[in-house]
Amino acid sequence: MENPTFPSEFLWGVSTSAFQIEGATGEGGRGQSIWDTFTETEGKIARAEHAKVAADHFHRYSEDIALMAELGVGAYRMSFAWPRIQPGGSGKPNAEGLAFYDKLLDEVCAAGIAPTGTLFHWDLPQALEDKGGWLSRDTAERFGEYAAIVGERFSDRVKMWIPLNEPMVMSIFGYAIGEYAPGKTLLLDALPTAHYQNLAHGLAVQALRAAGARSVGTANNHSPIWPASDSPEDKAAGEWIDALINRTYADPVLLGRYPEQVVEHLPEGFADDLPTIAQPIDFYGVNYYEPQGVAAPGEGNPLPFELRAIEGYPMTTNDSPIVPHGLRDLLVGFHERYREHLPPVYITENGCSFDDVVAEDGHVHDQERIDFLDSHLVAVREAMDAGVDIRGYFVWSLMDNFEWSKGYQPRFGLVHIDYETLKRTPKDSFGWYRDLIRHE
Repeated sequence: MENPTFPSEFLWGVSTSAFQIEGATGEGGRGQSIWDTFTETEGKIARAEHAKVAADHFHRYSEDIALMAELGVGAYRMSFAWPRIQPGGSGKPNAEGLAFYDKLLDEVCAAGIAPTGTLFHWDLPQALEDKGGWLSRDTAERFGEYAAIVGERFSDRVKMWIPLNEPMVMSIFGYAIGEYAPGKTLLLDALPTAHYQNLAHGLAVQALRAAGARSVGTANNHSPIWPASDSPEDKAAGEWIDALINRTYADPVLLGRYPEQVVEHLPEGFADDLPTIAQPIDFYGVNYYEPQGVAAPGEGNPLPFELRAIEGYPMTTNDSPIVPHGLRDLLVGFHERYREHLPPVYITENGCSFDDVVAEDGHVHDQERIDFLDSHLVAVREAMDAGVDIRGYFVWSLMDNFEWSKGYQPRFGLVHIDYETLKRTPKDSFGWYRDLIRHE
């Protein structure tokens, strides 16, 4: 398929997250987050980089909103920094933090762009981590209270709500293998963090609806699973990893149950929380980057699977294989698995990193990104033609940003950031996406 077309009401957007772009980590009454702690820990971040300034969105948000207006997007997916609103993760909100988001949202709305608000994009207040973090049920309870504060203040302007971004990444990268904050290496003993994040989602949905939220959904990272062979052992490993990274987060929300593979690793009494987790939602957000290869575990592997690299495809500079049809297969598979239980779908993140540089002519010629986005939109259109109800697409990301443990080297943005001067330079992909939106 070439030059796919989309319905006139299809929502085009861009995504960012607070910790990756805001900077100003010591300003405006903001508290310490687990990512502040992690970046201050020797050896955790490439080149010892940090997010104290990042893209300086905290001070330059007006410039960034003007870029979004030029781009012509209908929606901006941003996140609220929990430690900016509740510095200690509980109690009375920080007036300066609320005021910042008031100004930000007012300008986004004035530009004719619909805010999509994510309550949590991994920046847990350090004070809550000190009390157990996502291994503690108390964190889910505190999150419900935080959701009520944010919902009551901003539900008049935020059009779509996402309680937690990619809880799978928080559980696995943060608590199971330690690559991300808070840096724990619990392997399967990290699974209680999945349940308590799912509970936090349900409590937040309730709080947001009580505050007048009009549309509440999710944003989960999902991958199609590619077993190394058709052997029963590799297929069983594939079912396990599918349960771990996909179904542990989708099944409780959509079906009110967990996949059988993970049940024994969940906290006692988890079943009592399932009705809260399975609150009806208005949309399902899918973040897609790549498939996941898997094989049966080798000798001495404590896990019931062994991850395998996907080979034979071009790679991004973030070490992701570029597999557009994986997005189509994932979406069609979700449609077939969940059927009437699956609400309308939005692609809430899709993007890529390359070695983007400002050329001598002053432009950033990122044809690879244009090709990436174009091919993935073909996959979205194919999934729609196969019957999947997809309502919108958000590019990750509006601008280059702090890419977690890899620091600033991976560049995902439609806008190039010079981290020395903080100059914004729209890339060729920015113009391509602008023209696409205008012509749809």
